[in-house]
Amino acid sequence: MLLFTDLLEKAGLAAGQVRLLRHQTKAPNGRTPYLLWRDDRPSFEEYQRVQTIGNRAGLAVPFWASFVAPPTGGTLFAGIYTARRVGTVDASWIDPLHLVPGMTLSNGELDLYETARVGELELYIGRLWIEWGAGARSWVQRPDRQNKPIVELTRAFREDAFPGYTHFIANISDVQGLPATWVSALRAARGVYLLTSAKTREQYVGSATGDAGFFGRWQNYAQDGHGGNIGLKSSEPSDYQVSILEVSGSSATHEEIVAVEQLWKHKLQSRAMGLNRN
Repeated sequence: MLLFTDLLEKAGLAAGQVRLLRHQTKAPNGRTPYLLWRDDRPSFEEYQRVQTIGNRAGLAVPFWASFVAPPTGGTLFAGIYTARRVGTVDASWIDPLHLVPGMTLSNGELDLYETARVGELELYIGRLWIEWGAGARSWVQRPDRQNKPIVELTRAFREDAFPGYTHFIANISDVQGLPATWVSALRAARGVYLLTSAKTREQYVGSATGDAGFFGRWQNYAQDGHGGNIGLKSSEPSDYQVSILEVSGSSATHEEIVAVEQLWKHKLQSRAMGLNRN
């Protein structure tokens, strides 16, 4: 089994001088470090160079090996960076992930690091996946103590293939960041879907009948949390899991899709034991 520390050593980097950083925070606006890395690399690097003071001791090494967590799962290598603390950030600094002043998030000073991506392991960026292990909350780890197995190496950066409508499952907060091929597939299909809340143990059956398909309908939930539905408005706010119950034919009318939606409400008893009100 090839381990990530093996690559570090072959690149001439002592494992004890490197920290593994798995950037996995999700902002209320749906933005994630992975999306910054994929779509706006400078903003990703600006985001990671500012850290809370509580992380100072753990990050006091010459090199960081950065990883990001795609919404479809896994841990993807984002590069090796030199890192040197140079002071604290100005109070006016805007967090690129949350899009608000960083001080409002930390309630205190934030450390500023001078970072630069280096050539070591450059060819593996966006191609190498590791198994992070059970300690997902421990976003800073030591490769000399916790050697990570390399589970996949691709020829080029690629995102997971769309799993198909039957197997599709995601959180509403992740919809905006889905791969472009997934978005295209979800825009192209209409039908009936299911929202479930692990927080409240409630479910809701809905239908997508517009030109933007499932994706367009789910964007409404991502924006306000309820999409205008009375039952969802009255429920405790939750990051609903969404899945597809049935895809309608391309020629199906609005009325036909709604009729199928009503049938699914009856099957799942989502009026009596869920959030549907009609």
